[in-house]
Amino acid sequence: MKKVAVILSGCGVFDGSEIHEAVLTLLALDRAGAEAVCVAPDLMQKHVVNHLTGEEDPASRRNVREESARIARGKVTELAALDPKTVDALIFVGGYGAAKNLCTLAFDGPKYDIDPIVLDLVKRAHAEGRPLGFMCIAPAIAAAALGDKSPELTIGNDAGTAATLEGRGARHRECAVEDVVVDSENRLVSTPAYMLAQSITEAESGINKLVAEVLKMAD
Repeated sequence: MKKVAVILSGCGVFDGSEIHEAVLTLLALDRAGAEAVCVAPDLMQKHVVNHLTGEEDPASRRNVREESARIARGKVTELAALDPKTVDALIFVGGYGAAKNLCTLAFDGPKYDIDPIVLDLVKRAHAEGRPLGFMCIAPAIAAAALGDKSPELTIGNDAGTAATLEGRGARHRECAVEDVVVDSENRLVSTPAYMLAQSITEAESGINKLVAEVLKMAD
């Protein structure tokens, strides 16, 4: 049975993991007979957003790993403790948490940085030859971490975001919501998910393909 680390960044599209993307990823892995290991960093969110109003809640403080446990039904490995040798592949879920808690794209734009622990994990996983999947805005993490490898990635068709990723060394390819971009040389797979999806069904199509391609690479 393949074991796949699913990297989360909190709970909720505006300040954490996009929940639909996370659940669809877990469902696709389960249907494929793979074991999902949910993983998240043990750090505080950059801020908390009230998902009912869309407004920031400056009085609230939340921990990324604790919030991710809501999606994972309580079982979340600390990202710093994950050895990529113990899994067959890794998949990074999207949502603003990927751009706020795992890297600083949402705040710093083209000059964004990646959390050092996330950066180290991506580099080690790539060096070990582990397939890596990135959806929604998460390809920004791959662009910065592996920019010296000229990774081929997609975030859909947003020209500004694509230019930001290319500025970090990535090669961006436009991609429809139901499709994926496969970089065989770097063992990367990406899909737009909710960068383009207008419904959970649209997001599901590309995510299912991403999971299938990642598992195929892990064979």
